[in-house]
Amino acid sequence: MPKKVDHQKRKIQIAETTWKVIVEEGIEQATVRKIAQASGLSVGAVRHYFATQSELLRFSMELVSDRVIQRAKARKFSKDRDPLELVTEGVSEVLPIDEERKIEMEVWLAFSAKVLVDKTLRELSDKVYSDMHEGFKNVVHALQLLDIAKDGLDLEMEVNRLHAIVDGMAMHHLLNPEQFTHEDMMGTLKYHLHSLLK
Repeated sequence: MPKKVDHQKRKIQIAETTWKVIVEEGIEQATVRKIAQASGLSVGAVRHYFATQSELLRFSMELVSDRVIQRAKARKFSKDRDPLELVTEGVSEVLPIDEERKIEMEVWLAFSAKVLVDKTLRELSDKVYSDMHEGFKNVVHALQLLDIAKDGLDLEMEVNRLHAIVDGMAMHHLLNPEQFTHEDMMGTLKYHLHSLLK
């Protein structure tokens, strides 16, 4: 009797292999043929799920975004904990603070560069950007709702600033981890968030 294949699980396995190839060899090497070889599958098997490299990349990037969102939603808020600590942890979901998030960020940066030349990926890039921006808006808004934010903050400007700071820190840490260490990244984030408080 033929083995039953969990198709969603297989697609995720292929996407995770795509991440590995992107991190180790660069996004241009993430061809259907190379991913098939690295996955231990035939090219036909990979093409069964993803007809083109763009489809494969799109699914791989959606998986990065979905995992960040799932982690954020799974985060439990408690009245007993310091609200600034909770907010810092929430923002950290999109920073390369551990191996899993480091891989996700490396893959996302490679994907972002690919968007410049592959317009079929633009819609997904725009959606993820909007989702992240909305997440940062929720962070600043939460500080206001908790009545710990400074009075008169310009919500949209603070959201833009937080988004830019997080993107910049992630890139600095990935490209220059010895100069901009994990401690520097987290210290800068806490310093910035603290500057928004009364």
